[in-house]
Amino acid sequence: MRHFVQLVAVAGLALFATTASRAEVGEIRAAQQYGLSSLPLMIMEDGKLVEKHAKALGLGELKVSWIKLGNPGAITEGLVSGSLDFGSGGVPSLLTLWSRTQGTAMEVKGAGAIVNMPMELLTTNPKVSSIKDFTDQDRIAVTTVKVSNQALLLQMAAAKEFGTANFGRLDPLTVSLPHPEATSTLLSGSGVISAHFSALPFQHMQKRDQRVRKILSSYDVLGGPATNTAIYATKRFRDANPKAYQAFVGGLQEAIEQINKDKRAAAETYRRMTGTKEGADEIYAMIAAPEVEMTYTPHQTMKMASFMAETGRLKIAPKDWKDLFFDNVHSLPGS
Repeated sequence: MRHFVQLVAVAGLALFATTASRAEVGEIRAAQQYGLSSLPLMIMEDGKLVEKHAKALGLGELKVSWIKLGNPGAITEGLVSGSLDFGSGGVPSLLTLWSRTQGTAMEVKGAGAIVNMPMELLTTNPKVSSIKDFTDQDRIAVTTVKVSNQALLLQMAAAKEFGTANFGRLDPLTVSLPHPEATSTLLSGSGVISAHFSALPFQHMQKRDQRVRKILSSYDVLGGPATNTAIYATKRFRDANPKAYQAFVGGLQEAIEQINKDKRAAAETYRRMTGTKEGADEIYAMIAAPEVEMTYTPHQTMKMASFMAETGRLKIAPKDWKDLFFDNVHSLPGS
């Protein structure tokens, strides 16, 4: 009898352990945007790195569903509504979400940075050599008006040129277009847009055309290399699914390590997954450029936070970059 009771107890413990491991989500839903800034996420998807880390953490067969979205607004809506678990986008989107969700059940924080990569403001208008030359006849494409990384950088550039009080001077000229559509529209010569605050590899494609000229880059505005894209999630998801969260960020770190170890292989993966017309050698040259760095460490986030707070974009501003990110990145030399 005693032996039977012991067997029942052991079986019960095993069932409890299995149930506990299954208490976390069975599926992670993650969003990525277009362009080379999403390369680590694409490596994660292609290599099933999150699934690999989930198994190592005892989560079993965790499903990871990836969705491609063309603007940060859709990702914001997905996170807040609970239809997404991880979103990726520029620091302005993260700051806006962080500020908006402070003290709520859906509080959002960064899970890590993805890449330092310059974004360039390009134009086909021969009369424009600086942002001072834009007129009411010009239209500047950004991924999302007033909200996206590019939109904020344009405002920061305007504040430097025209004074902080006039930071929104160029906003009426901006239109929302995902990078692929903005690229084809700019190069079509239709006149629908005359400029595009672009990103790799799209700015590389555009600059092949002799009509296209660079006005400025994000590094000019921010004074050096800065986080182009970050990954973020809700505190609710992390608290309820600590192992699934750990599996995702572990997969991100491994993807970044893989890219930095073998950039040619990463370039081939990007070419294969996107079907881009660029060859692997061209993509490799972009990844290997000295101004591009795949890194998990956040950079220059507080410069953007200070500007957004000063211009009334943030109701609550972080006092330190660590306020903006979960503690899994706090040991890194961020800014």
